[in-house]
Amino acid sequence: MRNCKYEECGNKVEGRIDRLFCSNYCKTAYHAKKNKESGKVYFKKKVDDVLRKNRKILAKYNIKSKATVRKEVLLNEGFNPRFFTHYYKTKAGDTYLFCYDQGFKEMRDNQRDKYLLVLWQPGMEKQVFG
Repeated sequence: MRNCKYEECGNKVEGRIDRLFCSNYCKTAYHAKKNKESGKVYFKKKVDDVLRKNRKILAKYNIKSKATVRKEVLLNEGFNPRFFTHYYKTKAGDTYLFCYDQGFKEMRDNQRDKYLLVLWQPGMEKQVFG
């Protein structure tokens, strides 16, 4: 009998002669550890991390479903406006970008760049183009 290839496990491997791991859990854990040690970070995970961070920042300032915040405030917290999950275009032609349920639209007010923050509302599905 052979030992599981996942060193932290130490269980015996049973079954086919070419089997390396005692379970799917050990196989997944082995590859996750190997990728982490090699410095590999998957593109999808990086994007998901940015989207979650964006949503968290927007939710922090969008307490009452609609708010206006200076652009620099969000950027200083690490907000990245180039990452969003979808967008909504109003009949008037305004485009709101969304990170899940939190939306934002860039606007200019008295020579200052600001974001208008909104919350996803029922009925918006009919106008989604993203």
